[in-house]
Amino acid sequence: MPPTVVLIRHGEAEHNVDKTKHNTIDPTLTRKGVEQSIKLTKHLAEHLPLDDRRIELIIMSPMYRALLTSLYAFPDLFRRDGVPVVADARWQELSAKPCDTGRPISELVQLFPDFDFSALDPIFPDKTSPEASAYHYNKTAVLARGQAVLKDLYDRWEDIVVVVSHSGFLRTAVAGRWFANADYRVFDFESREGKGEEEPYRLVEWEMTRGMGGMGRSKEELVEFGEGVPE
Repeated sequence: MPPTVVLIRHGEAEHNVDKTKHNTIDPTLTRKGVEQSIKLTKHLAEHLPLDDRRIELIIMSPMYRALLTSLYAFPDLFRRDGVPVVADARWQELSAKPCDTGRPISELVQLFPDFDFSALDPIFPDKTSPEASAYHYNKTAVLARGQAVLKDLYDRWEDIVVVVSHSGFLRTAVAGRWFANADYRVFDFESREGKGEEEPYRLVEWEMTRGMGGMGRSKEELVEFGEGVPE
């Protein structure tokens, strides 16, 4: 049975409030973004109806703001409970702007020693070369990347998987929903019974986050996959 998936957008980052930071490589969280991440932990503990279920994996975009959000939001899970925290380049943001381009892997390994970068695509943070075509900012690549991560999640064995990613990628390629900073939505997978391999993987959102998200910050409108992404 596929896992339940908790999709989270990173906390507020510098470029979210200061347009000049769009020219900064991989900007960090603001103080508010750190506070949002810490509050997210408490909110999930109080509102996510786990019963006897467990979060057994955290997947992160390897961009600094997503890594920091994971660090502040889930310290007990990976330090006390030993939940794996794994970086996956496919969950990074869409564009090749400086603010959406990551740092060298060697730097990330030094900054986040508790996180697992062993399976991170060595092409990261390249998003523009022919070799990095899977990360190009066009509709074909973006939609293919979304289906790739959904297929991998569908095939996983864990009970609940948390993913920390970005608004553009989550909205246009994975969930078709809006995500405000440090807001989350919870999904199960749509049944694939009777479907062929060519049929896309789809998520079905829990009633508790449908609408404005778990924190109540996000826009309610549905989004068509690939909307706004250049051909």
